[in-house]
Amino acid sequence: MFLRTSITKSTNGCWDKAAQLREALDCADAVLIGAGAGLSTAAGFTYSGERFTAHFADFIAKYGFTDMYSAGFYPFPTLEEHWAYWSRYIAINRYQDAPGTVYSDLLRLVQDKDYFVLTTNVDHCFQKAGFDKRRLFYTQGDYGLWQCSKPCHPKTYDNEETVRRMVAEQKDMRVPSELVPRCPVCGAPMSMNLRADATFVEDEGWHRAAQRYQDFVRRHAGMRVLYLELGVGMNTPGIIKYPFWKMVYQNPKAVYACLNLSEAYCPKEIKKRSICIDVDIGPVLKTLAAAR
Repeated sequence: MFLRTSITKSTNGCWDKAAQLREALDCADAVLIGAGAGLSTAAGFTYSGERFTAHFADFIAKYGFTDMYSAGFYPFPTLEEHWAYWSRYIAINRYQDAPGTVYSDLLRLVQDKDYFVLTTNVDHCFQKAGFDKRRLFYTQGDYGLWQCSKPCHPKTYDNEETVRRMVAEQKDMRVPSELVPRCPVCGAPMSMNLRADATFVEDEGWHRAAQRYQDFVRRHAGMRVLYLELGVGMNTPGIIKYPFWKMVYQNPKAVYACLNLSEAYCPKEIKKRSICIDVDIGPVLKTLAAAR
């Protein structure tokens, strides 16, 4: 059998559940990974504390910011200051590797499996760790892309070269005015390609990835699929969590696994085919990867 026992309420501790997860991985015909912010946090991409103060001390002193994420919504008085903040933000969260090994450990677990990744994360840690980009669907955008803020057309633009210049050339919390990005079509200011409101651009790449995801789900209908949910909270449960629960419920051969510190749970309808581990994701993945 794909999963021998109900282990959601196991009394043998998280490592017994980790052993059950290893069994589920070994038996699976395919693995669908659903990744949320908790996975990148486990990898060291924290948005407050020492990492925040090390890169944004001047902004913290001026505005009293308490974390990197909420500060990104601040209405800076000029575009030059806005991009001084955001260029640093992008540089450390998109173009630096995560300090931990969480993503490489996860790749080691699934690299020999038929897998696909559905994620709300926008830091592209999967691709940087070596995951096949054709098996990734970043539903909420990409820190590495800009779009027209209006938007006047459905296209996105790589920002790495300009972002690196912004970081290197900014002074007194301002980037040079000539580096402020503007739409090449209408001249409006560019904005981040992040799903924050109705202006989010779903470009050709986004739609191709969405189609590959749907193809993966359809191709494995009725098979032994492990739905591996990692660090997914309740901010946008309709993207990963609820669909995973529904697909497991509809497929008696499927198993649902959830690794999430303080938020590992499942509906009673799929309890007998669920593995919920309330623990820091990093050590579990590292232990599982080392055993392969």
